[in-house]
Amino acid sequence: MRRLKVLEMIDRPSLGGGQTILLTLARNLDRERFEVAVCAKAGGPLEDEVRKLGLSFLPAAFSKKPSLGFGRDLGRILSENKIDILHTHGGIAGLFGRTAARKVGTPVVVHTIHGIHYLHYRNPVLKRIYIGLERAMSRTTSAVVCVSAADLDQARKYRLAPADRLRLVRNGVEIVDPASDPGRDRRIEELRLRLTLRSPVIGTVARLHRQKGVGNLIRSAEPILRARPEATIVVVGGGPLETRLRKEIAKRGLDRRVILLGERTDATDLLSMFDVFVLPSLWEGLPLVLIEAAALGKPIAATDIDGSREIVHDGETGLLVRPNDPAALAGAVLRLLADADLARRLGDRARMDIPPAFTVGRMVEETERLYLDLAAGKGL
Repeated sequence: MRRLKVLEMIDRPSLGGGQTILLTLARNLDRERFEVAVCAKAGGPLEDEVRKLGLSFLPAAFSKKPSLGFGRDLGRILSENKIDILHTHGGIAGLFGRTAARKVGTPVVVHTIHGIHYLHYRNPVLKRIYIGLERAMSRTTSAVVCVSAADLDQARKYRLAPADRLRLVRNGVEIVDPASDPGRDRRIEELRLRLTLRSPVIGTVARLHRQKGVGNLIRSAEPILRARPEATIVVVGGGPLETRLRKEIAKRGLDRRVILLGERTDATDLLSMFDVFVLPSLWEGLPLVLIEAAALGKPIAATDIDGSREIVHDGETGLLVRPNDPAALAGAVLRLLADADLARRLGDRARMDIPPAFTVGRMVEETERLYLDLAAGKGL
């Protein structure tokens, strides 16, 4: 039996949530059954990681602006590499990749929705356009994958794809045992000293985009720091709101108390330093960082939204508060800081319960089964 040629495609070459899932699949798919390549914009850390794995990286000049030339380039990539299964991740790759696949006749096309972001657009016209676009694209898509049960429910509600083509494959996270990294403790201590962070450290790892609600964390800083003046609030991540958020921090006089570290390659080490992990998102698909925080036994304060509540159970594995409510967020953080027994109990329970429910093995197995079933249906 020949190996099926799979192309995992995403637009940006950074290492956000969608890219992490793509990379995890590329790394773990059965090499005896699948020959895997990755397509994305060139020049970022995703390309570096793919090449380290010894996999083919096929660069494409992704842009939000449609281009006939770009469409032809994607079609050429699919045709020349004789791709059997195209798996697109996210809206831009999904739009251009599926369009090219239809034109060149790629046998199997899978699309993963990493959070249905356009359902949260403020512009109702744009929202309707994107819903209509997904409905149209899904007619020639073999399967549309949702990463959370909540997103699957929304996809059904808005009829984003024919019901028989919708699939649920929850995200999985690769958990590294700290014992397997003997230099970890020393590295983290050196990092803490270099950053001169005062304890306790309250932190988040998030893209600086409206979705992640980081502005609400900044607005919660004043009551937190008033009650705990020795604390530091740390935000790891970059994005389109970085300049605006830095100005807001300066305007509030919090420059030395709320620290934006930007995009970092050592985000996991920084997460290890947090005494409380906060995720103030306004909407999510299935946030990987909550699983990572749970694996480290961190007490979690997060917003009570779809996706996050699929991971964290309020009062059992963390605290959930209303979204867009800085006062409630501050209250949850202060409660965790004030009650060490509660913080320890929630963190321990999160470490025991959450990572086993979101394993890479389960995600890869379900994806492989989907690929094989769809390929068999095409006679491959």
